[in-house]
Amino acid sequence: MGATTAVPASTKEQNRQAITAGLAPERRYQVVRRFMKNKLAVAGLIVIVLLYIVAIFAPWLTTHPYDEITFGARNLPPSSEHWMGTDRNGRDVFSRLVVGGRVSLATGFAAVAIVMTIGVVLGALSGFFGGFIDAVIMRATDILLAIPLILLLITAAALFQPGLSTTIFVIGVSSWPGAARLVRGQFIQLKGQEFVTAARAIGASPWRIMMNHLFPNSLAIIIVETTLWLSYAILLEASLSYLGLGVQIPTPSWGNMLRDGQSELLSGAWWLTFFPGLAIFLTVLAFNLMGDGLRDAFDPRRRER
Repeated sequence: MGATTAVPASTKEQNRQAITAGLAPERRYQVVRRFMKNKLAVAGLIVIVLLYIVAIFAPWLTTHPYDEITFGARNLPPSSEHWMGTDRNGRDVFSRLVVGGRVSLATGFAAVAIVMTIGVVLGALSGFFGGFIDAVIMRATDILLAIPLILLLITAAALFQPGLSTTIFVIGVSSWPGAARLVRGQFIQLKGQEFVTAARAIGASPWRIMMNHLFPNSLAIIIVETTLWLSYAILLEASLSYLGLGVQIPTPSWGNMLRDGQSELLSGAWWLTFFPGLAIFLTVLAFNLMGDGLRDAFDPRRRER
């Protein structure tokens, strides 16, 4: 019998990476194809793209300056001159809605960037190293999760000067435990796989294992969580602004527009709350539809179940 030639572990690792690299484009194509088959997810994506286009080109799309007070134009209903009417100060509601959307979308995006950065880093450290590090991080998440998030946000916002930067900071710093737990669970599941064992056998450092093996395989669930958190962050910003603890007047946001319009409902000015409420509803719905579509595209077995 001929002698069996042993293949070095490094060669096996290189072959595995080559195969993975070859399959990656095909897998990405399958994810895109499955996503495009989901009509509701595609509709949500189109709405989100349109919202960000409107937010980017807001200065050129507004028909009036958002802070221009027109005497004698108080609480005018929608018309050809004021497409969504005017508020109690004679300001154009459409212009304020467009600029407010710019503020709300930017706030949500910045807050989610903080949430996912903290959550991914702490979740990765907790799931990979375990032990004392895992115990400390998980106890911190237990403490934050034991407090209702909206109460935590209200308390934190009340302790600082209300404003745009405070809203972003408060939402970002207090909302990371969910993302940390999700990434931790994913890392715990992946670090027992054979390709991680092989990487350890050839002497790969923990940093290399996390960045080259665990993080790329967790990217799908991170993307889905980020998408869903965008809708939640926009809703939280609107809630804080509605309570007077978020973005402050005269800077418009959908939340403080709702608060201002509520006092005019008895006078019949329905448009002051209808249009901001509709904008919040459509935005949150679009992000949720897109997030569900991405989840099904990355993991088709979940949809089958």
